[in-house]
Amino acid sequence: MEESVSLPQLPKGWGWTNLGELVETSKERVDPAELQEAKYIGLEHIEKDTGKLVGFGSSGDVRSTKTRFHPGELLYGRLRPYLNKVFVAGFDGVCSTDILVFPTYDHVSNRFLLYRLLSNDFVRYASQNVSGVQHPRVGFTTLSRFELALPPIAEQNRIAFKIEELFTNLDAGVESLKKVKAQLKRYRQAVLKYAFEGKLTEEWRKTHKDQIEPAQILLERIKQERKGLRDAYMISSPLETFDLPKLPETWTWATIRELETFIGSGITPRGGRKVYVNEGIPFIRSQNVHPDGLRLKGIAHITPQIHEEMKRTQTRPNDVLLNITGASIGRSTYIPTDLVEANVNQHVCIIRTGWWIVPAYLSHFLNSTSGQDQIFSTQWGVTRQGFNYAQVRSLRIPLAPPPEQKEIVERIGQAYSVSYEIEENIELDMKRTERLRQSILKRAFEGKLVPQDPTDEPAEKLLTRIKEERRKHELDTKSDKKNILRQMELVRYVK
Repeated sequence: MEESVSLPQLPKGWGWTNLGELVETSKERVDPAELQEAKYIGLEHIEKDTGKLVGFGSSGDVRSTKTRFHPGELLYGRLRPYLNKVFVAGFDGVCSTDILVFPTYDHVSNRFLLYRLLSNDFVRYASQNVSGVQHPRVGFTTLSRFELALPPIAEQNRIAFKIEELFTNLDAGVESLKKVKAQLKRYRQAVLKYAFEGKLTEEWRKTHKDQIEPAQILLERIKQERKGLRDAYMISSPLETFDLPKLPETWTWATIRELETFIGSGITPRGGRKVYVNEGIPFIRSQNVHPDGLRLKGIAHITPQIHEEMKRTQTRPNDVLLNITGASIGRSTYIPTDLVEANVNQHVCIIRTGWWIVPAYLSHFLNSTSGQDQIFSTQWGVTRQGFNYAQVRSLRIPLAPPPEQKEIVERIGQAYSVSYEIEENIELDMKRTERLRQSILKRAFEGKLVPQDPTDEPAEKLLTRIKEERRKHELDTKSDKKNILRQMELVRYVK
């Protein structure tokens, strides 16, 4: 093709072309009944941005018609948001019709093309040219017009090899970062474990033993203060502790029933999402409740009128929140003192207590392994998708004296602060890794990643051979069609 004046100058030996001159699209469809044992690849089996396969299925598992592919062919996800899913097949199989199959010519490196299709400029081009509303897709005709710089075949292979070498190092780094993230999560759980076994403040208790009122006496004071506050269920019989772990002498086990002054959850306002407003009263849903605090970015809002109608579930500062239904069941946090007005939906339970328990202390315990084990105990059913008020009230809490609760919360906060800072740096490093990945691809396709070899056959000759190969293929295809038609005529003549 003629070089456009708007295209940048290329390294010596490179040439401008478009994707349609380098690949075809396979339309070799096959019915699943014909290939019951074939390996099947769907969009879910290709990893984003890496060109890696993360699994495959069986063609017998999927009923729709699929496209056949062969070793060496490129599989490209044409459905947004999967336009950065590409894979070079290493075996025969069938794939989803949301995957385009690109057979390549002998004079083009399929690994080179794979990384070219993963580059930001190509993904952006494909994304800007999709059609369809519910399931936006991009077609081969559109993709075939994408212009790209083609190096000599030897350099294509050198580029692909160098990219894979660098990406392997990056992948190793990412895996190390993921391991550190997992270790930080285990570290936070270990902090909670030691905290609620009394080990985190063991030395603190020794230096403050004359200043601490034992929690057993505290619990009696709580019961006296709560008498007559609410219904009879508030006054409960003593908790049997023979099956519970031993606590420090000044601690005691208590149920949430013995500590709460209110338990409740909200509703979804009539009209659902349609009644949400851009500004108004924050409406807390399960996706806003996380162990590291309330996540208010993108939070829904309701009008003051609806808030007033839902008076029973208006939150107060220091209310503890617990997700009691859905996939995030068990996540807990508390209302900060600066969030004066808010409401909750039916997936979020409010646990309101008194001065006797620090909200962050209760929330941390609910997020601990011990608290989570109770929530997901076989007593309630491992697969349960809902947790009722009676079950919330039955949760058992290791009650420490309030001053020690405050000390525990402070120490957990200090440990968490360090771990979250490390985790934040890890996230930044992982984002930098992704940017570096794209930087490598950009340099590669500008001819700056590997040295050029003046003895390499220029891309111009390569493109000429590809065109000749394409013409021969087209002639062979026409000849095959003519032979088929001739045989059909012969059959009719014989009949």
